[in-house]
Amino acid sequence: MIHALALRPHSISDLAAQQGLSLQAIHKHIRVLEDAGMVRRRKTGRTTFLALRREPLGRLQHWVGQFHPEWGTDQESLANYADHLEHHPTDPKEPA
Repeated sequence: MIHALALRPHSISDLAAQQGLSLQAIHKHIRVLEDAGMVRRRKTGRTTFLALRREPLGRLQHWVGQFHPEWGTDQESLANYADHLEHHPTDPKEPA
């Protein structure tokens, strides 16, 4: 949805059709995006259009970017995870 909205505003019914979701389901996703301040609504006649608000995405990108230096490579991440498992084995009674 975010990709589609980044390209241009869409009606709610267009988004639902593109995503293969019912109107009820798409409204749940839209509510999450609205609560995060990532979309805005505009009503034209009986049709509601949604547009992406780029400012919140920029703030999110900045926030995530601050962790990038500590992520390391995929190989380092796997090594860190293996080390974690070695020192913190899971309880076989707990679901995985």
